[in-house]
Amino acid sequence: MKCPFCSHSETQVVETRISEDGDFIRRRRQCGACDKRFTTYERPDVSFPAIVKKDGRRIDYDPSKLRGSFSLALRKRPVSTEQVGAAIDRIEEKILNLGLREVPSNRVGEMVMRELKKLDKVAYVRFASVYRSFEDIDEFRALVDEVRR
Repeated sequence: MKCPFCSHSETQVVETRISEDGDFIRRRRQCGACDKRFTTYERPDVSFPAIVKKDGRRIDYDPSKLRGSFSLALRKRPVSTEQVGAAIDRIEEKILNLGLREVPSNRVGEMVMRELKKLDKVAYVRFASVYRSFEDIDEFRALVDEVRR
């Protein structure tokens, strides 16, 4: 790490602390040349894969779209924001653990459906009816029958 005061390339870590929530590490460093101290912070650099839409377009992963899908499906349903946040965290973890540069949007949609099915059956049916683009009442009835079982 280069000293911000004298640009000397050798610095020594004097103290290391982990943040309360464990999201970053704070390090106090001391320059080997000018003896001045400074603080650095280390955070993980996580990049999500691109999402490949049905028409072949590639878009950056946007967590607000995922949150929006959940809030729309769960509108006026008795599910806490903590439960929604935990479900979104699980989906994001799965996406990252795939280790792919691109993930098809339908794979993300299936993950959302699995999480909604665990949280609230009505929200699951709402999301599935839009996501799967039901053409007639029989497809809708089959989904409801599946949920009842």
